Order: sequence, then structure tokens, then C-alpha cells
Amino acid sequence: MRHGPQSGQAPPVPASRPPTLRGRVFCGRDAVGAGLLTKRQLSSRIWRPLFRGVYADAALPHTHELAIAGASLIVPASAVFSGRSAACLLGADALVDAATPVEVTVPEADRFGPVAGLRIRRAVVPGSDVRSVRSYTCTTPVRTAVDIARHEELRDAVVALDVLLGRGLVNPARLAEAVASLPTGRGCKRARLAAALADGRAESPPETVVRVLLRTAGLDPVPQFVIRDGQGRFVARVDLAFPDHRVAIEYDGAWHGRPGQLARDRRRLNALVAAGWRVVHLTAADLHAPDGVLAAVVTVLAERGV
Repeated sequence: MRHGPQSGQAPPVPASRPPTLRGRVFCGRDAVGAGLLTKRQLSSRIWRPLFRGVYADAALPHTHELAIAGASLIVPASAVFSGRSAACLLGADALVDAATPVEVTVPEADRFGPVAGLRIRRAVVPGSDVRSVRSYTCTTPVRTAVDIARHEELRDAVVALDVLLGRGLVNPARLAEAVASLPTGRGCKRARLAAALADGRAESPPETVVRVLLRTAGLDPVPQFVIRDGQGRFVARVDLAFPDHRVAIEYDGAWHGRPGQLARDRRRLNALVAAGWRVVHLTAADLHAPDGVLAAVVTVLAERGV
């Protein structure tokens, strides 16, 4: 016996992926107006809602740049992608994920927003601070770095600046000049401090977090320091180092748990100890207790005569 839908339940929406919408980002009302989809068909799982009224083919990878593509359909012509969204477009996609809100900057006079999923900032962005990347308009690398330094918490800002510097998107001298020329106002002091703490030699966010913690406490570790033995032979490159005191700080990420890695780590540690170095190992759990990290480093330095 065949059974139809239960009373009060709508029949299932038939899947439909018109060829013109495959692999595309689109406004739902345009698709409906063109007769490509019905309003009910928009609720199918084959379409991914990005913003209110904006959809993407669900077969497309769910990335921050996909969200930028959706946002570009609803932001005003005066809008400029900024902050981490600009960083993504400029090549620093490590600074975003699919859940990162898309950031745009629009002039004060524009009546736009709020929009769920968008971070809207109000400012005039001069033409000298704007560039085109593919089909989008975004802030230049230096303006992007300055905006992140002004608006984000210090630790997060330095992590982002390290990535921008490390990828060669921003020149340290240009960044220092840009934050120094900021007019007095909200975030300018934090931006100058973030720029002073940034270092493109960092190779991971946890390394940056530890370095910022130590630097703000008055200590000055050297990132990615190469250690050699008494004959000048390479021993290791460590995350952070106090060379004068032969103290190294290493962050042990999840990859240290891979098969065979423990043995390699032990050989490396033995070589460092043989070269006269003391190593402080840190993990993700340690970063949740920054006071304990600082105390551990200070203790080792004190033992070494600092």
C-alpha cells in the first residue's frame, strides 16, 4: 500500500539544479524572477544560504571567499572589503575560515546594514588605500594591516600581522610608518604596539602568542633561532630563543604526536642538551594559563643567571 504525505505536511521539494546556477553564487529573487527556481526549491539542501536572500551551489567548497562572493551581491558600490576579508583576498587565507564574518568598510553616509554575517565598519577609504583583486575591491595590504591592528585585540592582531609580514604582503618599515602617522583616536595606540610586537619570522600562531606574552612582560626572545654546536654544525632551529643564556622555547603542536615523531623529538632534544641548551616545552593546554608559562620561562632564565 502506498502512503502519501501525512496530513498537514508539505510534500518534499524536488531537487533542481539548473545548469545556469551550477557552481554559482546568486540572489534568490533573481533566480525566482527568471523562472529558474521556485521559492520552495530555494530551501533545498543543494543550495547553501550565505546571507539573507543570497545562495550558493552547495557543491562549492564552503570558504570565506565564497562568503565574500555572496556579500559582493548585496553591499553598496561604495563598499570596500577590509580587515581579514581583505587579507584573504590578498593571499593570507590562513587568517580566516568559513565562519569568519565578512568585513566591509562603507562611508558614514551610506545607509547599509546591519546584515547577519557581515561586519560593517564606517569610514572613508581613500583611493590610495584601495586595490582590485579579481572582481573585488579591497584595502591595500598596509591599510589592511593597520585596520586589523586598530580594531582587533592585541594578541589576535599581532598573529595576523605576523602572517602578513611573513608572506611578504606588508613591509615592516611601511607598516611602522603607517601606524606612526595615524591620527590620535580609538585604536591608534594599540595599532602602534601591535606593529612594534609583530615579527614576520614567526611560523605559527601559538609561537606568536608566546612571543607576545614574553615581550609584554619585558623579555625579548628571538624567533626561529638557528642553534649550532661548538664546531659550527647545525643542531636545530627553535621557535624562540634567549641565545645569551642558551634557553630555547618550543611549542609542541598536534603534529608531534605523529608516528615516529617522538623518537625524532628525543634525538633533537638530546642534541640541544649536548650543545648546552635548556629547552622549555609548551603545549596548547599551557597557553590557557599564560601566567604559568611566564613563570616557567622566568624560572629557567633565573637558573641560567638572568
